[in-house]
Amino acid sequence: MADFNKFDPRVDSLVIETKTIWDAAIGKLADADKHWLADAVHRHPEKASNVQYDRAHTGFTRTITVTIADIERLYDEKMSG
Repeated sequence: MADFNKFDPRVDSLVIETKTIWDAAIGKLADADKHWLADAVHRHPEKASNVQYDRAHTGFTRTITVTIADIERLYDEKMSG
């Protein structure tokens, strides 16, 4: 049985919807930053710190809770090219 609280490539291939939650430790971010970060973290969900899958009628919903570590990693990747 799949573990729905971590990245699973088989389950991820059945994702039909994505959601982004922001960790409480993250302060205020501009809307443009939130949009960019959400797109980037869902582009490579295997690298996210906190991934959860919920069953939907025809597949799964992937919810990623973005953490400070995710933001640091994404900006490091962006700056290194």
